[in-house]
Amino acid sequence: MARILIPAIAVIGLPLAVSAPASADPASTAWAKLRMCESSGRYNINTGNGYFGAYQFNLATWQSVGGQGRPDLASPAEQDYRALYLYRMRGWQPWQCASMLGLPADGDARTKRIPTYGESAYIGGGGQPSPPVPAPGGPKPAWPGVVYDYGACAEGLKTFQLRMNAYGYGFAGTGCYYEKTRDAVLALQRANDIKDSGLLGPKTWDAAWSGKPPR
Repeated sequence: MARILIPAIAVIGLPLAVSAPASADPASTAWAKLRMCESSGRYNINTGNGYFGAYQFNLATWQSVGGQGRPDLASPAEQDYRALYLYRMRGWQPWQCASMLGLPADGDARTKRIPTYGESAYIGGGGQPSPPVPAPGGPKPAWPGVVYDYGACAEGLKTFQLRMNAYGYGFAGTGCYYEKTRDAVLALQRANDIKDSGLLGPKTWDAAWSGKPPR
């Protein structure tokens, strides 16, 4: 995230129970891709580089949109809200990953229109509990019939990611294929003598449940 400061702006309004984006806000899939690229989807990440949480806020930028404390210690719903707030102030500009992913701007970018918590509830974190991690000996689900590659987002990828948590990967289950997912796929392929293409196809899918654990 770029280290550009803007004046702090007071947050106005009370939380509302709304689960859909405003007509011009980015889709939830765009936010999921952004989080996965920025932080592997981890809301509590703090690697010591001065950037925190799912959206990799630095403290100055976090505070500029009304954030209190440290971003990685805030709830997912709060981080989602501040991310939408920042987007409405500056569009995708603060996030390098948005440019890398080619995320398009839309009608709410840079409008300076302060969102409500209800408007940000659709984004993805929302304080929802993490999905359960499949047990190591659990039944193998059917292969979805799609070969997944870098940049894809799908429910089948979420199933694979949660399965790999049984081997200590710590996926949040975003269902989007980026660096961490590719690392897991390649490790699984190499452990099971599958061509290390990075493509998640039927052989790699089967190996996740019935093959040798990744090294």
